[in-house]
Amino acid sequence: MNTNSIILITGSTGMVGSALTKILDQKSFDNLLLPSRKELDLTDQNQVNEYFDKHRPEYVLMIAAQVGGIAANKSDPVGFLSSNARIQLNLFEACHKYGTHKNLFLGSSCIYPRECPQPMKEEYLLTGLLEPTNEGYALAKIMGLKLAQYYYQQYGMLTVCPMPCNIYGTNDHFDLEKSHVLSALVRRFVDAKDECLPSVTLWGTGIAKREFIHVDDVAQAIIFLMETFDSPDLVNLGTGTDISIYDLAYLISQEVGYRGEIHWDATKPDGMLRKCLDTSRLNELGFYPKITLEEGIKKTILEYQQLKKEGKVR
Repeated sequence: MNTNSIILITGSTGMVGSALTKILDQKSFDNLLLPSRKELDLTDQNQVNEYFDKHRPEYVLMIAAQVGGIAANKSDPVGFLSSNARIQLNLFEACHKYGTHKNLFLGSSCIYPRECPQPMKEEYLLTGLLEPTNEGYALAKIMGLKLAQYYYQQYGMLTVCPMPCNIYGTNDHFDLEKSHVLSALVRRFVDAKDECLPSVTLWGTGIAKREFIHVDDVAQAIIFLMETFDSPDLVNLGTGTDISIYDLAYLISQEVGYRGEIHWDATKPDGMLRKCLDTSRLNELGFYPKITLEEGIKKTILEYQQLKKEGKVR
C-alpha cells in the first residue's frame, strides 16, 4: 500500500476501524473509502458489488463484524453466525470479481478449541470442539479464514489473516449488553463508585484468564502486516500474556478508586477458562505491541468517564 492507494475499510466507525483510519490519516493516506452502514449494507451482495464497481478499491481491510460479549453471543447465535457469514461471503466475492491487489480479514482468537493447549499456536486451529458460549461467532470467523485461504489457493487472491486476542480501547462499546469484559468492568466500577454502591457482582468465578491488546496496537499491526506479510496463513495478534478476570477486576477497581466489595456469581458462565496466544510468528516478523495493560486501562477509564459526563455512552 502507498499513500495514493484506494483503500476500503469496512467497519470504519467501529473500535478497530476508527483507530486504523486515524493512523492512516496521520500517515497521509488520502484515498480511504469509509462507507457507513447506511451507505453500504455489507450483508447485501448487490450493494457490495455496486460499491466495488463504482469505487474500485485496490486494498480491502475487512474489519466490520457483529461483535459482543458472552451475553450477546448466547442470546443471538443465529445473528452472530449468519450476519458475519454474509458479510464475509459478499466481500470476498467482490474482492475476487473486481480484482483487488491485497486484502486483510480480521479474525478472532475464539476460533481455537475450548480445550486448546496454552499458549495457543496457529496450528491448533480445528483440533477440537469450540467454546459453546460464542460458537456461532467463532464458526463465522473460521469460515472467513478458510475463504481467504481457498481464494488464494484457487485464484491467487491474497488476504492476510490476523487473529487478535481481546481488543479494548478507544471507541469501544460500554453498553453492558454489547460490551466485552474489560470495557464492561470499567463501566461497572466507575458507575459503582459514582453511585456509592457497597458492592459489585460480576459474572462467573473470576478464574478464567484472558489476553488483552489495545486497539491502537491492533491498528499498527494491521498496517505492518499489509506491508510485510504475503500469505493467507493466520497470524496470532496479541501480547502473549494473560490475566485472570479476578485480577483484572481488582486492577480496574483500584485504578477507578472503588473501595466496595466484589462478589462473583458462579451460576453465570466463565466461558473458555484460558485464552492466551502464542505470538511467536508475529514477533518473528518484527512486530511487538507497545501499550501495556495498565496504561490501556487508564486510558479506557478516562474515556468512559468523559463519555458519561457528556451523555454519549454507547
